[in-house]
Amino acid sequence: MPSHLSADRPTPQQPERSAVDALISRARRLRGDVAAVRQGTSVLDEDDPRLRWRHALCELAVNQLDDLGAQLGQLRDGVPAQPDRGAGERQADGSPHGGADGGSLLSRAGCAEWNLLTDEVSWSEELYEIFGRTPEAGALSLDELPSVVLAEDQPLLTSMVTGCLVDGRPMDGEIRVLLPDGGMRTLHVMGEPVLDADGCTASMWAVLRDVSRLRRSQHRVERTRASLGSQERRVRAEHRAAAELHEAVLPAWHGALPLPPPGPGGLDVAAHQLPADAPDLIGGAWYDALRTPDGRTLLTVGDLTGHGIAAASSMAMLLGALRGMAMAGVEPGAVLNHLNQLIECSARPVLGSALYCFFDPATGLLTWAQAGHPPPLLFRDGVGRPLPAPDGVLLGAASGVAYEQDQEALLPGDVLVLHTDGLTCRGDGARGPEGLLGLAPRFARAGTAQECVRAVVEEFGASGRPDAACVLVARVGT
Repeated sequence: MPSHLSADRPTPQQPERSAVDALISRARRLRGDVAAVRQGTSVLDEDDPRLRWRHALCELAVNQLDDLGAQLGQLRDGVPAQPDRGAGERQADGSPHGGADGGSLLSRAGCAEWNLLTDEVSWSEELYEIFGRTPEAGALSLDELPSVVLAEDQPLLTSMVTGCLVDGRPMDGEIRVLLPDGGMRTLHVMGEPVLDADGCTASMWAVLRDVSRLRRSQHRVERTRASLGSQERRVRAEHRAAAELHEAVLPAWHGALPLPPPGPGGLDVAAHQLPADAPDLIGGAWYDALRTPDGRTLLTVGDLTGHGIAAASSMAMLLGALRGMAMAGVEPGAVLNHLNQLIECSARPVLGSALYCFFDPATGLLTWAQAGHPPPLLFRDGVGRPLPAPDGVLLGAASGVAYEQDQEALLPGDVLVLHTDGLTCRGDGARGPEGLLGLAPRFARAGTAQECVRAVVEEFGASGRPDAACVLVARVGT
């Protein structure tokens, strides 16, 4: 292959071999480190775009480091000698030696020179392999070259060649070429004009490097990054919708329930929701209290499995049904039976726990039922205890089950605490149900339900909560 250097250019000096060897060693060590990281990001969950993106990025880095190591090796060894074999020599499978797409970097780069004076075209053996041609078929002239270039890339090729031959500008760009077998490769083209003694362009020299594998890795990174961005936008949109639905469905009041001032035997009610550590976890926890047409007061808390828009929409459905049945005067045990049937018929089955209570100020009786939920805690005279729970399994866990209900007589000054299990189930195991019972002295000194809620928040409001929690406090007026 003729040299692309014109006669008046100085011959480049070979770099110091020991310095290049040191660079090769560093590249190999770095390649090994990146390969270890890639192994740690092996894609186990094909549905997780974040894992796919990380794996694709590591794959791209390994490919680039492979090429860097091969380039440094060529820099150290100098221009390789051409093997002495027949131009048409083939491997046992009939294919040309050294597939350009999967071989070393040296087999994925070739050089060419087009002589403008003699129309002679010289290609290196590697370039024949890159284009999928045999030496018998001959090298492609500048007029023939566009015929194998993808139509979209032909204007770029024409511009580069014209700029090099007419204006003397170096060529630097990428084109895609079609192979005889129907495949396609991406080639990085770098070239420059070769001048004669009079300073006129005599020929054009170019190096064409197959960068198909590198570009595939880059495209894979881009696709996985786009998929990850799309998923993150979808998650944000779902979280926003779930938060808005959750806020719209839960009672508009925060703190004390806006009921008429409680007289003797009436209820002073306050509630609060404690968020999970992760703010994007919108679950299906609820609380509610309302005065029914027959003069009783509904008190309810509950929680559904799952998070996001599915849990929030299921919670909205159940809470709407609860309120409707409360206004109709349906008793607690029957309400939970109906809720269980509603979940069975739902297109999106869930599991949930619930506590449903009616307080009648005329009799002082609390009638209540539960579905796999922590029982109400009754505080009287500075001592707290859980109420004995009637039978009731989780909502959605079984069909055809019956939910029992029970009654408890409340006295003036009693404090009733309803809560979801997220309040006492901390991630570190601290402050279990006993922590709530330990608040009995503070409840005894409290003058309002809101003061009792404040005491609960002070005790249980610290971080470490894996799920949101609700607490509702009802204090019988004196």
